[in-house]
Amino acid sequence: MKRYTTIVLGISFSVVLGAAAALAGPIDPARHPHPESAKAVHDAEHDVDHAWEVYHRAALGGTVASPALQAEIEEHLHEARTLVTQAHEAAERGDNGEVKRLVGQVKIHTTHAIEGSKEQKK
Repeated sequence: MKRYTTIVLGISFSVVLGAAAALAGPIDPARHPHPESAKAVHDAEHDVDHAWEVYHRAALGGTVASPALQAEIEEHLHEARTLVTQAHEAAERGDNGEVKRLVGQVKIHTTHAIEGSKEQKK
C-alpha cells in the first residue's frame, strides 16, 4: 500500500508542476522593468528559434551543402543562443546599449545560419 501511495503522490505532484509551468507562459515585456530591452531580447529569441527550424529542415532533408557548412551553421546557432542569454542578463541590468549590441550580433549569426541552411548541395 505504501508503494501505491508513493506512486500516486509522485504522479499528482508531477501533474501540479506541469500545470503550473503551462500557466506561467512567456515573460510579458510590458511588465518587465525595461520593456524595450525585454521585447528586443524576446524577438531575438524568436529569430534564433526560426534559424534552428530552417537548419533542421535542411539537415533532415539532406540538403545542407557540406559537413563543413553544417558545422559552421551549428556554430552560428550555438553562438546566437549564448548571445541571447547575455542579452537577457543585460536587459535585467537595464543596459539598453548592450542589449542592442548583443541583439545585433544575434541577427548576424542567425542570418548566416539561415543563408547557409538554404545553400544547396551541388
